[in-house]
Amino acid sequence: MTRLLLHTCCAPCTTYVYKWFKDSEFEVEGFFYNPNIQPAEEYQKRRRCMEYYSALSGLIVTYIENDREHEPGNCYLCYENRFRHAAQFAKSNRFDLFTTTLLVSPFQKHDLIREIGKKIEREEGIGFLYHDLREGYYKGVEMAKRFNLYRQKYCGCFASIPAPAPNGAGPAEAKK
Repeated sequence: MTRLLLHTCCAPCTTYVYKWFKDSEFEVEGFFYNPNIQPAEEYQKRRRCMEYYSALSGLIVTYIENDREHEPGNCYLCYENRFRHAAQFAKSNRFDLFTTTLLVSPFQKHDLIREIGKKIEREEGIGFLYHDLREGYYKGVEMAKRFNLYRQKYCGCFASIPAPAPNGAGPAEAKK
């Protein structure tokens, strides 16, 4: 069976992706390394939620703490940093391939993810598995709701935090 290291950005994105790869007969383990998630309280929420989902699902996850450095709003550097750490961990722990849960999101830059993944594959000497999983995004949302997982409203970096609605109105009031 092919050993696959799955970079996990958060538990909601992991739900469908983990199931899909597991059902596709991969031996899957998770890797949680996300220095992009800001502020620190948000990082802790996402980590605790990942730990909760891991316990529910049986997914083994390695958590790598970091110095909370981040690249403000630079997706290329963010993807490259996280994927490089995943590739190095995968190679040193004898995985066959690495991939990422970011592949389920219609809000991520898939062409850039594939480009960086393949670049790191060449540089680190371990395969990057790209598979477009966006068709499972809403299934993952439903799974996250069923598991009562914390669902964030932004990617992670400060630049991706949604701007407040005008006059402090909530999203419904802002659309009126």
